[in-house]
Amino acid sequence: MSLNEQEQGAPTITVKHRLEYLLLRCFVELLAAMPRAVARQVGAGIGWIAYRIVPRLRAVGQQNLAMAFPEKTGAEREEILRQTYRNLGYQIAEFCHMPQYGHKTVEKFIRYEGFENFSRALARGKGVFVLTGHLGAWELSSFYHSLMGNPMDIVIRRLDNPLVDDFVNGIRCEHGNRVLHKDDFARGLIASMRAGRTVGVLMDTNMTPPQGVFVPFFGVPACTASGVPRIAERTGAAVLPGFLLWEKSERRYVLHFGEELDLVKTGDSEADALTNTAMFTAVLEKYIRAYPEQWLWMHRRWKTRPEGEKGIYQR
Repeated sequence: MSLNEQEQGAPTITVKHRLEYLLLRCFVELLAAMPRAVARQVGAGIGWIAYRIVPRLRAVGQQNLAMAFPEKTGAEREEILRQTYRNLGYQIAEFCHMPQYGHKTVEKFIRYEGFENFSRALARGKGVFVLTGHLGAWELSSFYHSLMGNPMDIVIRRLDNPLVDDFVNGIRCEHGNRVLHKDDFARGLIASMRAGRTVGVLMDTNMTPPQGVFVPFFGVPACTASGVPRIAERTGAAVLPGFLLWEKSERRYVLHFGEELDLVKTGDSEADALTNTAMFTAVLEKYIRAYPEQWLWMHRRWKTRPEGEKGIYQR
């Protein structure tokens, strides 16, 4: 029985679902059959095509970059965006190859930095939140961490196609990772923390109130999930940043774990949630500024606006 069948009952599988799944399997197996270097170049080519033929997403990326880096020239921002698409293509190739990766394979192109920060936080026994985002190789990050003997829970949104959802999650969870769906977000996180587990949370997506609160992100208010700081305060869990980033000088990925973040605890739960959400977002921004070409600029991160404020993204 599949993950979706266990949790929701047997879903309705349509002909469209089966066709999408078949096409995806063929695509994944095709790239997986190629040498990794070749697959990455094919992925980069796919990214270039997407950059050229999907103007709506390109326009969102251009608008986001203009807000985030007004000091840069238009040409500089456009180069960041082109590299973003290329890196997404690399991620496609890495995902297709992940089932083949073993210890000897990944040690050639991935290493840890700051693992002692993670190890120390985990040893406290109250659970660990890995603060991360759509930066670097986020899918490969949790996969690598589990392959090295450190399985974690990952918070995701269910895919619309249940066959594709099960297939993708099967790869993600091959080495002990577990999926926590956003529709059971709070209860799943609390249970994981009480069990002393590690949870990776992407905290750079647009939210809506009341789940989200407005905090500065590149100087612009962004509606941001406040659940992690609330649960961390409630459970005593550790929170530390973690990102798998491509280091050009080394020509390999490095899984960076930063030092544990000190949560503000004044006794005013709402004020503390706002303060800590802002702090987490500032940490994310710092990493994105250091590696701008590796963030997902095509996401409408500032879509939700404070009441009375005009929308940023115009059709």
